[in-house]
This record gives sequence, structure tokens and C-alpha cells, in this order.
Amino acid sequence: MPDYPDGLPIGPGWMSTVDSADVVFPYDGSVIGRAPVGTAALASRAIDEAVAVAREVASLPSRTRRALLNDVASAIRERRAEFEQLLVLETGKPLVDCQVEVARTIVTWEAAAEEVSRLHGETVPLDLLPSGDGLVGFWKRKPIGVVVGIAGFNYPLLLASHKIAPAIAAGCPVVVKPAPQTPLATLWLVHLVRSHTDLPAMVQLVTGDAAVGSALVTDRRIGAVSFTGSAAVGHQIARDAAPTKTLLELGSNAALVVAEDADLDAAADAVLRGGFYASGQACISVQRVLAVSSVAAEFTGKVLARLGEVTIGDPRSPDTRVSALIDERSTARVAEWVDKAIAAGAKLLAGGSVRDGVLEPTVLADVPDGVECWDEEIFGPVVCLRTVSDVDEAFAAVNASRYGLHASVYSSSLKTAFRALDELAVGGVVVNEVPGFRSDTMPYGGVKDSGIGREGPRFAVEELTVTRMAVLRP
Repeated sequence: MPDYPDGLPIGPGWMSTVDSADVVFPYDGSVIGRAPVGTAALASRAIDEAVAVAREVASLPSRTRRALLNDVASAIRERRAEFEQLLVLETGKPLVDCQVEVARTIVTWEAAAEEVSRLHGETVPLDLLPSGDGLVGFWKRKPIGVVVGIAGFNYPLLLASHKIAPAIAAGCPVVVKPAPQTPLATLWLVHLVRSHTDLPAMVQLVTGDAAVGSALVTDRRIGAVSFTGSAAVGHQIARDAAPTKTLLELGSNAALVVAEDADLDAAADAVLRGGFYASGQACISVQRVLAVSSVAAEFTGKVLARLGEVTIGDPRSPDTRVSALIDERSTARVAEWVDKAIAAGAKLLAGGSVRDGVLEPTVLADVPDGVECWDEEIFGPVVCLRTVSDVDEAFAAVNASRYGLHASVYSSSLKTAFRALDELAVGGVVVNEVPGFRSDTMPYGGVKDSGIGREGPRFAVEELTVTRMAVLRP
């Protein structure tokens, strides 16, 4: 286990907590460590400390912030294998997915370092009206203030990094709250950050339940909240935090459209790669597949023929692709949703059973509207296939969802590709690749109930700064 002080990193040091909680390995339920449990009072104390150093953080030279971000990237790289193993134990995700998470985390910190030198403004032509004659105008970007970052359990290291690194780049103190199930990797990350700066209170961490989160987001002294998680919780945070700025990276039921001119082998491969990575616990994993009728049967056959390649088992094995979900309650919920879909008329083509605590990779066909497997974010290893008459019907079905994060289209037609870019109501359209593709330097976020605002260091830094206009008469 990583070596860092006991307690929570609040203020310049680490504060003791009354309570602690077991952190368990989802695959077998064994205890892998204990984590301090924070309180609403400690959350308020963290905001006190962040406010106290906000001006000092904002005035840190660009070179200092850039050096810190690069130092953290190097520290993570040096401990890469240890982070990977900790993430496997903490999240229960297959090793291959944890390796990807750490690699992406390093890129995120490096990219944030590059953004420090790009924080600049522009001049404004004030003399377009006679009243502006003789005036000089320009704007610059200033830190928004204290940032509260709340991360999900599925990618705890990466999601916390997408809160912390851009905040540092923007010159903002940040208080991060990890998911209760997965606090350890984030605690270690925060320890590494604080060990590389003379101003440790610029990055703090508070664990705890919803009361802790509420204390953080409702504090009127903060400048922004950045949240990754479910739509229901995100909507509640937006209401509670108002009028504070909220950046919400929420859920989805990502769709993949298979057009009549698609490369069916590539599309089937995309379903296998994109539907079951991280055991399906990813907001842009393939959930809904809409195949045009002329190719639907052949495409379905290709998916089912290769489903056995999705290896089930211990997430510590490099061969495993699907393992236990984060907890038994999640497994029971996903299994219940599958049963309800079948009762509503869906056909079970493969999987559907829980074996040794692991839900088998599941493929359903003809899932109707109005059931959770189609309408909501399933967050498990389940893919739903539907046959449609043409691309028009497919696009209409994609847009009928209340979500809109990423969608994919498989087609050899540029016309279809550009139609998708123009017509699909999502934050990202991916052509001939899985909807789960995400480069951490691109703008990432959704529309509708999938959220508001964009992540990716460049875009998050913009979200966490405000323009300040300067008008001068020399």
C-alpha cells in the first residue's frame, strides 16, 4: 500500500478523523486498507484553508505552477506499477484498464502543465464607437477562485486529476472529494502533489458521505464545482450550488450506429472492445447498438461469434476483460435491469447470469423503449442490439435519449459521417471507432442530461478562469 500520513490532507498538514472505513477488493470482498472518513465540519475547514491561500495561489508564477504539474506527472510515472496495482484492488477493474487509466493520468498532468503558458488575453478595439476614441482595451484570464472537485469511483485517479491539474494550472486552490468506495489512489495522488509544493493547502482532500459533498458545494465562498458522476446527483449539485458555476460530467447510454456500408468486422470488434472495457463501468461504453436491417443479422452473428474472447475472471490477471462490479448492490441492480428488459420483450442472446459474483458479458436484442437497459445508463457489461430500417431511424433513436455524451457511427460514407456530426445531439461524434474513445487533451463533455461544461486541460482551465476586462485612457 502507498505510504502517506494518517488522516486527511487539510490545511498545511494532515488532520485526524474520528472515523475510518474499510476499503474492499470488489472481486472477493477482502479488505485492502482503511481510509479516514471526513465530516461536514472538516469540509468547511478545508474551504476555510483554501480561501485563506487563494490569493497566494493565484499569484504563483507561471513557471512555478508548470513545474509543479510536471513534477507530479514524473512522480506518477515513477510509481506507475504501484498505482496500477492499487487501482485494480480498489476499483476491481481489470488490470489492462487500470494501466490505461494511469497512462492517461500522466498525459493529463503533462497537458495541464502546457496550458499554463497559454493563459493569455487579447486586445479589444474600443474605438468602433466614437466614445472609445483614445481608450486602450484588453482582457486577461483570472482564477475563478476555490474549486471543489468531486470524482466518481470508476476512474478515481484520472477523474481526480481532471479536477486538480487544471485547477493548479488556472491558479485556483482545489478541494477534492473522492468516491467513498475508492479513496486510496486519490489520497496518494494528493500527497504527491503536496510533497512537491511549498503551499500544500492549495490541494486538499475530504472523504465522506453526501453530507460532506453538500457542505462543499453549498459554501458560497467557492468559485466552481466540477463533478463527475450520475445525472441525478449532478442535477442535485447544480441546484444546491446555484448560483456557483457547476461543471457536470454526467452519465450516458452511448450509442453505436452500424450503417449498411459499415465494415462489419470492425463494428463487431468495436462492440466487444467498447461494450465491456472496465466491466462496462464507463459512461461512454457501448450500451445501445442500432444496426440497419440489411446488415443486422450478419453483424449480430459476428458479435456473438467473438463474445467468448471477452475473458471473465480475476481483475489482477492481464487476460481479464470483465470482472466484478464495484459492489454487490451494483451487480444486483444490473441483473435486475436485464431481467426487467427480458420481461418487457427483449431477447437474451448471451450472458445474463452472475457467475462467482461476476455478471457475464450480456447481449440483449429488441430491447424496447421505456426500460432501464435502453433508457438509462446501465454501468455494467450489457450491450443492447436493435435493428432499424435505415440511418435516419438510427439517428432519431440516438437523439431520442435524454442523454448525449458520445455516439459512434460505423460507415464507409463521408456523407453519413458528416450527417452524424451535424445531426447527432451529443458532445462527441466518433466515426469508425468506439464511442469510448477519449483523448485527455480533447474537449470532453455532453449535452442534455449528460452534463454541462468541458473537461480536458485546455478547456477545463478556461472553465476555471474568468475574463477580466481592462479599459484604460492613457
